Amino acid sequence: MLKLFKTIIKTGEATTKYPFKPLDLPDGFRGKPEYDAQQCIVCGACTSACPANALTMETNLETGERHWQLFIGRCIYCGRCEEVCPTRAIVLSDMFETAVTKKSDLYIKGTFKLLNCRECHQPFTPRKSVEYAMELLVQSGWDEQTVEAMRPQFETCPECKRKHNLLSDGRENISMGEIGSTIK
Repeated sequence: MLKLFKTIIKTGEATTKYPFKPLDLPDGFRGKPEYDAQQCIVCGACTSACPANALTMETNLETGERHWQLFIGRCIYCGRCEEVCPTRAIVLSDMFETAVTKKSDLYIKGTFKLLNCRECHQPFTPRKSVEYAMELLVQSGWDEQTVEAMRPQFETCPECKRKHNLLSDGRENISMGEIGSTIK
């Protein structure tokens, strides 16, 4: 019996004092996603990449807003959202405790105002994504005045751009066969 007590004393403690003492987490630990709405351009890449459908995005055209939402209760901490986010608006933290008293506390939300089209005045994209695209062009070597001159194209919805392209040569309806014959 004395030999058993000596072995126990030499071995020490096999467990940690958690929750009274913080856990030592390994490098690369994937915990709860942290969201920075200031960095987000509302591109939707994270919502497309999320395998658990924890991320959702809805557009309300009546109010001209896009709503982004993360439900921590569905998140599997895979890190796909962090990988695809072009602005690092989502990063995985080392927080792993997600116990809450109300289910509503498991939601992280963001609301973004949409930019109205210059032609039809309908909301179609977040202003932040237009600004980000223009910044990327400048960073890639384009002249700032040239990029600024392209602003009307960036601030026009795809439907109005399509109408302009179709009406530019005086024809309203072009069939796919006509497009194919003009390409050859």
